[in-house]
Amino acid sequence: MHVRTTCPYCGVGCGVLATPDGAGGAAISGDPDHPANFGRLCSKGSALGETISLEGRLLRPQIDGRDAPWEEAIGRVASAFSEAIAEHGPDSVAIYGSGQLLTEDYYVANKLMKGFIGSANIDTNSRLCMASTVAGHKRAFGSDTVPGSYEDLEAADLIVLVGSNLAWCHPVLYQRIAAAKAARPAMRVVNIDPRRTATSEIADLHLALAPGSDVALFNGLLAEIERRGALDARYFAQHVDGLPDALAAALSDDVTAPELSPSDLSAFFDLWISTEKVVTVFSQGVNQSTSGVDKVNAIINCHLATGRIGRPGMGPFSVTGQPNAMGGREVGGLSNMLASHLSLEDAAHREAVRAHWRAPAVASKPGLKAVDLFRACARGEIKALWVMSTNPAVSMPEADAVRDAISATPFVAVSDMFADTDTAKLADVLLPAAGWGEKSGTVTNSERRISRQRAFLPAPGEARPDWRIVCDVARAMGFGAAFDYQNPAAIFREHAALSAVAASLGGDFDIGGLAEIADETYQDLAPVRWPAPRVGRPTERFFADGGFFTPDRRARMIPVISKPFAEAATLDRPLRLNTGRARDHWHTMTRTGRTERLSRHIAEPFVEINPEYAARIGLRDAELARVESDAGAYVARVLVTPRTRVGEVFAPMHWTSRFASDGRIDAAVAAHVDPISGQPELKGAACSVAPFAPAWYGFAVGRGPVPPCLPADYWALAPAGAGWRAEVAGEKTPEDWAGFAAAVLGAEGEPVQVVDEARGLWRVAFLRDGRVTGALFASREPVALSRSAAVEALASGATPSEALSGAPKAGSFDPGAIVCSCFSVGVNQIQRAVLEGGLVTVDAVGAALSAGTNCGSCRPEIQALIDAAQSSAPKIAAE
Repeated sequence: MHVRTTCPYCGVGCGVLATPDGAGGAAISGDPDHPANFGRLCSKGSALGETISLEGRLLRPQIDGRDAPWEEAIGRVASAFSEAIAEHGPDSVAIYGSGQLLTEDYYVANKLMKGFIGSANIDTNSRLCMASTVAGHKRAFGSDTVPGSYEDLEAADLIVLVGSNLAWCHPVLYQRIAAAKAARPAMRVVNIDPRRTATSEIADLHLALAPGSDVALFNGLLAEIERRGALDARYFAQHVDGLPDALAAALSDDVTAPELSPSDLSAFFDLWISTEKVVTVFSQGVNQSTSGVDKVNAIINCHLATGRIGRPGMGPFSVTGQPNAMGGREVGGLSNMLASHLSLEDAAHREAVRAHWRAPAVASKPGLKAVDLFRACARGEIKALWVMSTNPAVSMPEADAVRDAISATPFVAVSDMFADTDTAKLADVLLPAAGWGEKSGTVTNSERRISRQRAFLPAPGEARPDWRIVCDVARAMGFGAAFDYQNPAAIFREHAALSAVAASLGGDFDIGGLAEIADETYQDLAPVRWPAPRVGRPTERFFADGGFFTPDRRARMIPVISKPFAEAATLDRPLRLNTGRARDHWHTMTRTGRTERLSRHIAEPFVEINPEYAARIGLRDAELARVESDAGAYVARVLVTPRTRVGEVFAPMHWTSRFASDGRIDAAVAAHVDPISGQPELKGAACSVAPFAPAWYGFAVGRGPVPPCLPADYWALAPAGAGWRAEVAGEKTPEDWAGFAAAVLGAEGEPVQVVDEARGLWRVAFLRDGRVTGALFASREPVALSRSAAVEALASGATPSEALSGAPKAGSFDPGAIVCSCFSVGVNQIQRAVLEGGLVTVDAVGAALSAGTNCGSCRPEIQALIDAAQSSAPKIAAE
C-alpha cells in the first residue's frame, strides 16, 4: 500500500508515492495525480528510497557528546534560553531554521520566538535563497505574492529563464517546459545566464550576459518597451504608479552593460515585446546578489508596464530553491516578517497576531538576518543559539568565520537527523529530529500549492518531529498552554485561522477555509493552492485586474539602476566566482551524499574554468586547483570547459568537511548582502585560481562505512557498492606505499603491490581471507582508470591482479562515467549506442537505453554526446 507524500528537495513540490517494504525501506515513484509533477521525478527524487537508511542517524539526545534522556536535553535547552533572557534580554537568544522544516514546525518556532520569548531573532536559510524576491514582491505588489502558476509555463509563448539552471535545479519544471515546447514548436525559450548550462540546450537564444548586469538588461528592455509604444496605457493608468520614475532610471542606465552582441540584444527585445504571453522565470542568479531586490523589481517593472501579469501564460515567476521556502514565508519564518504575511512594523498587525496567539507581547522590531545573526554570535551578543535542520557552518558565506562564531557561542543546540554535520559537531546539545518519511505536516511549493508530507516509516530510536521538540522546549520554559498541540493538524488549524484574520486586514495569504479541518480530513488533504478562503471563489492567479496589496491597491514600479559587485576584481583577485548546484546533489549532502547513485555523476567538488584562462595559468583538465578569496579558500578538481567565460569560474556549494578535505566553497565567499533583503552575494566573489600541484594523485576503494576523513592532503569521499570510493592526492610521495595505503584504506591483511617508479605508478591492494579488502591506485598524473570497474572488482571478490588492473573483467563492458543517474547509464554506453546503433536523437537513445526518459536532466549531456559523435568518432573512454 503506497502513501502519498511530497518530495523534500526543491520548491517544485513534486508528489511522491512511497511504498514501504516492511524492512525499513520504501519503493519510490512519482505521484501521477499530483498537479506539480504528474508522476515525474528527478534523479534526486527517484533515489529517495536510497537515502532513508539509519546509517549515521542521530538516534537519541546528546549533551556534551554523551547520550542523555529527552527530559534532560529539553531542560538544558530551556534553561540555557531562559537564563540568557533573564540576564541579557530576549535579543540575546536566536533560532536559525530551514526550508527543510514543515510549515507546522516553522509555525511553532516562530510563535515561540516572536510571541513568547519576545524577540524576532529567528531567521532561516531561506534568507540565502529567496529573501530578495520577498522584498521585491513587497515593494511592487505590497505583499509577497507569486502571481502565477505552473500552468502558465505551458500556456506561455515565450519563457525567459533568468539566473536559473532549471534543468539541474528544478528538473521537473524543465521537463514540463520541454514537453510544452515539443507539443508547440512555435514556443520560444530564452536562457539568460553567464554560463552555458544544461538549461541552455532547450533555449532558442542564450544570452551570456556579464555577471551582475541583469538590472541593465531589463532596464534596457523597459526603455525599449516605451520606445516602441508597447506600454499598456490602460493597465498602468488603472493599476500602477511610478512609471515615469522607473522609465527615467531605465533610460539613464547603461544599456551596454550586459556586454551582449547588438544582434542578440535586439533579438531578445523583439521576442519579449512582440510576444504577449511571456513568463519570466527567475531564481538564485537574480536573488543571490547585493542588488538582488533591484533585479527582481527590474523584471517586475517590465511585466507591469505591459500589463503582462496574472493572466494565463504571463507574469514574473520566482521559483524557490527549497521544498518549503514558501511555507516558511507564510508563517513569518524570516526575522523581519510576521505570520500570515503580516507586517512586524504595523501595530495593528502585531496586536492581531498577539491576540490570536494569546501571547504576552509580539516582537516589535525586526530581528537579526542570517549574516548579522552569526556576526552577533562572533561578537558574543548571542548567548544561546538553536539551529534547526540546516548546516550554516557550510552554507553561509564566510563559512569559516560562521563556524568559529557558532563554536564561540556560550550555548548551542542543534536539531538534526545526523550528528556528523559541520554544524552538529559544534553543538552542546544535539536533539534527534525525525526526517522525511517519518514525520507529517505540510509544505508549500513555488506556485503557492500546499501539499502534505506524510509519515510512512516509524521515527527511529528516540527521534521526534521538530514541532514536538519546539513545543517541549516551550513548555519547559513555562509557555505550556500555548503549545499544547496534540498533532500537526492542530497547529495547521491555528495557522489557517490566523490567515483568515490576516485576510480581514487586507492581506493576500488566506487559507481560512481550512481553519476547521478535522484530523481525518487533514490526513487526507489533497494538494490545494492558496488562497483558500472561508467564503468566496479561490484565485488561481493574482493581479490581472489590479487588486494589489498596497494601501491604494495599486502596484509600484520601482526605479532601479545597475550597481557594481560589492567586491571589485583586482590584480590579486581577478576572477568572478559563481556558486550553485550540481545536478544530483542537494544543499550540504546530508541526504544525497549517502547514496551511491547520486555520487556517480559527480563524485567530488569541482571548479569550472574556461580553456583560455586554464592554459594561461597552467592548469589542465582533471588536475587540482586552489580557489582563494580574501575570505577563504577551496580546493577542487579542475573542469576545463567553454561553458564558463574567461574571467569567471563556477563551483558547486554541496561539499562539506564530512565529504571533502577542503570543499566548502562558501568559505571563499565574503558576506556582502543586499541592503534591503539581507541576502548574501553568493554569486559574485572576487577570487584567484592557482594550481594545487600535488606530488601524486590517487583513487581508493574500500569496504565498510564511509570513513570520517582520510590521511591525505586532498581527499573527497563518496559511497560505492558495499563500501566507499575516494579521490586523493598528496604533496609528498610516501616512502612506504603499502603502509600509507593501509592508513588510507583502514585495511588489514597482506599487501599486494604493483610499482613502476620510472613511470610514477603505484598500486596496492590488501588481501584478507582470500578477499580484496581495499585498493589504492596512484600516479604522478591524475589517475586514469575505470572507477566503476575498481568498485565492482572489490564488490565481486576479484583477485588482487584483477582488482589492481583498473579495467573491467574480460568480456564485460565499462559503462564509463555516469550520465543518466536515474538508470545508471554511462558515457561509454551512450557513445557505443550512437556509433554502433546509428542513433541520432536523444529519444532514440532513450528508447534503446532508457537514459533521459525519467527526469530528463541528462538529456542535454546525451545530446552533446550525439553531437560529438556526428562531428567525429570519439573513442570509448574509461571513466
